[in-house]
Amino acid sequence: MSKSDPFGFDMSVRSSKKKNPRGRRGMSGESETSTRICDHDGCEEPGKFRAPKAPDVLDDFFWFCKDHVREYNLKWNFFDGKTEAEMNAQESADKVWERKTKDWRDPEARAWARLGIEDPHQVLGDKATRNPGKSAGGTRRLPPTERRAIEILEAKDHWTKAEVRKAYKALIKVLHPDMNGGDRSQEEQLQEVVWAWDQIKESRNFK
Repeated sequence: MSKSDPFGFDMSVRSSKKKNPRGRRGMSGESETSTRICDHDGCEEPGKFRAPKAPDVLDDFFWFCKDHVREYNLKWNFFDGKTEAEMNAQESADKVWERKTKDWRDPEARAWARLGIEDPHQVLGDKATRNPGKSAGGTRRLPPTERRAIEILEAKDHWTKAEVRKAYKALIKVLHPDMNGGDRSQEEQLQEVVWAWDQIKESRNFK
């Protein structure tokens, strides 16, 4: 802050940290202001280092002392419990920062395509009555992501989770390069199938 500043304001980052040190961390990742106790059983040391609780829960943390956070990190495996297909799909998604390629087709054309009509003029021909209406999409309400997942897995919304899983495994056998003779031309569809099963696997709408 300049001594000649008539208002007495100091807007520097250093000044802000001094006034509000909450959550300040050093270069080692240590939370200097943490007052927690280490989450390791039987340890009474200060818990200054945080670690995610699980690969699927990266925004919820354990707090450990230095020794126990090192031990925890050595055992950490992001892909623990995942299949080879899921690992390959995650690797492919990471290459594009998990940003899926947007469908470049015209939205109206995509709407017709869902009815099996490549050219809108076909609606005047023998496919004019093929609109299945609202009831064909399913027998109950589901979130849009789960409805899309069911469509990708070619399943029915009244199936049990075990039945949907069978459909998922059948598609994996067809699409995965290790099971179809090394054909990698369907990797994008494989990623969609893995994504779809993730939605159903965590859903409470399927028993």
